[in-house]
This record gives sequence, structure tokens and C-alpha cells, in this order.
Amino acid sequence: MDAIYWLILFIVLLVVEIITLGLTTIWFAGGALTAFVLSLLGVSDVLQWAVFCVVSLILLFATRPWAVRYFNNQKKEKTNVDSLMGKTAVVTSEIRNLEGKGEVFVNGVNWTARTKEDSVVIEKDTKVTVTAVQGVKLIVEVKKEDSL
Repeated sequence: MDAIYWLILFIVLLVVEIITLGLTTIWFAGGALTAFVLSLLGVSDVLQWAVFCVVSLILLFATRPWAVRYFNNQKKEKTNVDSLMGKTAVVTSEIRNLEGKGEVFVNGVNWTARTKEDSVVIEKDTKVTVTAVQGVKLIVEVKKEDSL
């Protein structure tokens, strides 16, 4: 097999991997690169295909689990709303679910707020903990140490 075909296959597989970032075709690109080198050395087509398959499978099974674990294990910083969970906020406007009233101040921003239960009223200046988000409203509960 002409070396140019292996080189083309190698480039195509690399481009597909770059576009998808799925950690699937990169291993076969390694096999194609090995077969390309063998083709340049004049090795038979059958041996090139065999080496392509063996090298691709070895790379796939030996290094993919490590690579997936490495890329998926990187710390992901919480952003926006996710970072508010568990934070302490201060009630700036009394929270009354049934009247649709309530605001809290957290991370330098005022948010509309509700409690889990409609019967609970939280007074202004009370410290609360953000427990969830529904739409654009924070769901809060009185901070444990303030409720005693």
C-alpha cells in the first residue's frame, strides 16, 4: 500500500479527533502513523494492515482508560448559580411565598427568594442558606445557627 494513503488516513483521523474531542480516533491515528512508517520501509501490505490493527487496539485498550480518567477528573470550578448552593445569604426583603415577596443578598447580588414551604416567613436581616434554585429564584432556609 502506498505510504500516501496511510498519511492521508492519519491526517483524516487527526482532524476528526480535533473536531470531536471524543478520544476515539486518536488511537487509530497512531496505528496509521505506524503503518505509514512501515510503508516507507517497504514492508508488505498485509503486514502494514496487521500492524495498523494491532497498534490501534493496543493504544485503545492500554491508554484510553487512563486518558478518559485524566480528562474527566480535572477539577471543574462551579460557576454562576451552581456556586451559590450552600452559600449564606442575608434576607434584604421579608420572604413570604404566598405574597410573592422576598429577596436575599449573596455574592454581591440581590436575588429573589422563596422558602421550600409556603407557610414559612423569614424576616429581614436573617441569615439563610441557599438550598436550591427554581428558575431565577433562590430557595432558602434559615441558617441552622440562627434558628436556635
